[in-house]
Amino acid sequence: MNLHYPYFKIDALNGFLIPAIGLFFILTFIYSLKFMRGKKRLLQYYTYIILTAAAALGVVLTNNLVLLLIFWGFLGFLLYLLINFGTDDTGEVSKKTLIIVGGTDALMILGVGILFYLTGTFQMDSIRLRLSSSNYLPALAYVCIALACFAKAGAMPLHSWIPPCAKDAPIPVVAYLPASLDKLLGIYLLARISLNIFEMNTVMSIFLMLIGAFTILAAVMMALVQHNMKKLLGYHAVSQVGYMVLGIATGNPIGIAGGIFHMLNHAVYKSCLFLTAGNVEYRAKTTELDELGGLGRLMPITYISCLIASLSISGVPPFNGFVSKWMIYQGLIQRLGSGGPERFLVALCLVVALFGSGLTLASFMKLIHSVFLGQRNSQEGRLKSEEVPPAMWLHCVILASICVVFGVFAFQLPLKYFILPVVPGVEFTGIWYAGVSCALIILALIIGIFIFHFNFFRPRFRQDKVFVGGEPIDFTPNAVSGGEFYNTISEYGLLKGIYKSAEKGVFDIYEQGKRLAVISKPLRFLHNGVLPTYFVWILLGMLGLLIWNFI
Repeated sequence: MNLHYPYFKIDALNGFLIPAIGLFFILTFIYSLKFMRGKKRLLQYYTYIILTAAAALGVVLTNNLVLLLIFWGFLGFLLYLLINFGTDDTGEVSKKTLIIVGGTDALMILGVGILFYLTGTFQMDSIRLRLSSSNYLPALAYVCIALACFAKAGAMPLHSWIPPCAKDAPIPVVAYLPASLDKLLGIYLLARISLNIFEMNTVMSIFLMLIGAFTILAAVMMALVQHNMKKLLGYHAVSQVGYMVLGIATGNPIGIAGGIFHMLNHAVYKSCLFLTAGNVEYRAKTTELDELGGLGRLMPITYISCLIASLSISGVPPFNGFVSKWMIYQGLIQRLGSGGPERFLVALCLVVALFGSGLTLASFMKLIHSVFLGQRNSQEGRLKSEEVPPAMWLHCVILASICVVFGVFAFQLPLKYFILPVVPGVEFTGIWYAGVSCALIILALIIGIFIFHFNFFRPRFRQDKVFVGGEPIDFTPNAVSGGEFYNTISEYGLLKGIYKSAEKGVFDIYEQGKRLAVISKPLRFLHNGVLPTYFVWILLGMLGLLIWNFI
């Protein structure tokens, strides 16, 4: 059912986002009551949290492009203010975020201006433009708005504000904005313009596919070598955007539905992952992987929640991340079967998507081992042998439970009521029985626990302490520091150069922009803020106009 007012509209695409925004707002607000206790300027902080939820609702509900720009820009400003509640290093991070997001907001204004020029209206449901090679203006408008969506959601190459924000901003802010709301809003608007405002063509679909595939692979490769839990999660927040963009780019119902479903799923499990990281930071006072280990017994609820969310983001059945990725794969396969000159690129994107899921699982094996299962470090005496307060772990349990429910009952709940009404005509070509799969996985776990408990495979040799010079030492064979996982990847030939370039900011659009700022030095000299200087420029301009008119 559609509800239509002059400037606002509720339909299938934005209807399910309203309760989602409300859920993340409530969870973040309550979690912050404990996590942010003792911080300064808390009244401002909670005011910004409330205003962010209100502006997010404005973005998804508005049917007017001018109002969209107002709400969108206000959200960027609130993001800048909320990041500043983090560590002392967040000044540069918030500035970087404001420049990247604000710069693309300017492009979005240009795109909206072009739309008004072409159609004469700001009402979104009154605009329907066909992208064609004969007229470049609709394509330019689409790209300008899409770039704003990429920056908000974190797709490459406009992603570089998210990893440092994830590392230095307060955990509730990261779980609230980059992990959930920003992804929802960025992909929502991309879906809105791709499905309703513009009629896509092959060239633009391939453009989105390449952006999506590159984002998946490049970001997950960066996540593999991270040594900080929050920064690792930040790169995965970027990587998963690639799947959403890839699903929308397929142009067929099941792929688009998969991309939108993955948008919702990602907001759930990534918010859960960041909140578990907040629990770890709250107890251990660090999120450096090399300084953590053995927290599984101390924080069992946080551990189980993090494990479920990790399996979800990795696309392991029967959790929700598997279902949405499976739909995206089917969308790519259907696009591949439809023929056309782009078949090779579609096949390449499918391989990258599958490979990216494997690398995602590998990096979360590193995270789980480093934080919860690995050997305890020398700082273990500082850790309290207890779980965080219920006001903090309850939110993780709620989100982890949604990961399970949305996976096992995907067809009965989220797909039926939220996703399939958005994209009619979805046809599933594969076979997937969530109940059977879930039962088999549970049976395998029971058998594994049974074998482990009764120790059927007891070793036939004696284990003893390790001695050096007659003195026992604290050494565990095969103990691997979490930070050392996959370090060798960064030492391979071509990859070594790429990683070193990434460390230097070669692929960071913000850092490259700073290097280009030398061009502005002559302009700074000319525009020095001195009033007589500006009068001189005005007189010279008037003189130039007079000469031009007489010529």
